[in-house]
Amino acid sequence: LVAFPTETVYGLGADAENEKAVSRIYLAKGRPSDHPLIVHVASEEYLSHWGTDIPEYAQKLSEKFWPGPMTLILNRSESAADFITGGQETVGIRIPNHPVALSLLQEFHARGGKGVAAPSANRFGKVSPTDASAVRGELEGSLEHGDLILEGGFSEVGIESTIIDCTGAIPKILRPGAITAEMITAVTGLEIDDSASEIRASGLLESHYSPAASVVLDEQPSSGDGFIAMSNVETPSGVVRLASPESIEQYAQLLYSALRKADDLGLSRVVAWQPTGAGFAIAVRDRLARASHGS
Repeated sequence: LVAFPTETVYGLGADAENEKAVSRIYLAKGRPSDHPLIVHVASEEYLSHWGTDIPEYAQKLSEKFWPGPMTLILNRSESAADFITGGQETVGIRIPNHPVALSLLQEFHARGGKGVAAPSANRFGKVSPTDASAVRGELEGSLEHGDLILEGGFSEVGIESTIIDCTGAIPKILRPGAITAEMITAVTGLEIDDSASEIRASGLLESHYSPAASVVLDEQPSSGDGFIAMSNVETPSGVVRLASPESIEQYAQLLYSALRKADDLGLSRVVAWQPTGAGFAIAVRDRLARASHGS
């Protein structure tokens, strides 16, 4: 296994065509075997290796936003086995935008590899890691001799990729992220399908991204609480300020490290004031809602 940085969060990777290797991802994370994995590749030429029936709008999205924080869900090819798809007839594919990740994938392709399966490099349901030290804190006891953790600094985006279902006539967002509905519509000319989906994808459980501390939203913090809010919000007396982002993008970038800091400090409760508005703020509120549900 190789834990590696991406622009979203750090991933825990294995050869996507090697069932024994992929099974070790599930074991290391404590992840249920019916939860599908995302296949990471270095270029669009591998899209047709993993997926079939690729619609024109998916091609437009890949040309515009890859490498980048976007995962496309396609009907699977014969190469996408059940141990990758969680037994579904679909597969998630992404090209990450991080020099270390791309170098790893390019070297793997040069040696005959077709893709690297990688969920976030943390225990299942817990806070995703945005730097290598967080990976070590989560998984060091689960990794074996020969496994690697690649250093790559802090993840620039800070929350997981937008997951877009491309199996229908129009795109459907399964998990919000930095690639927003407005951006998708601008590229494809199609309005987003907002109907419910039967497809299982990463990060869609009601309880997810949860620290040990209890997370509550939009309440007044009390003395001893951790506090996450935009920088223009003052910190009440006795409250531990965990993050003071100045923009939605910075809120996303700092969110997971702030939740981890709360656990490092032994705090029992974190109060987060959610960012308002559309676009990327929707993704931040999604992660906060799931973190608070775990409480």
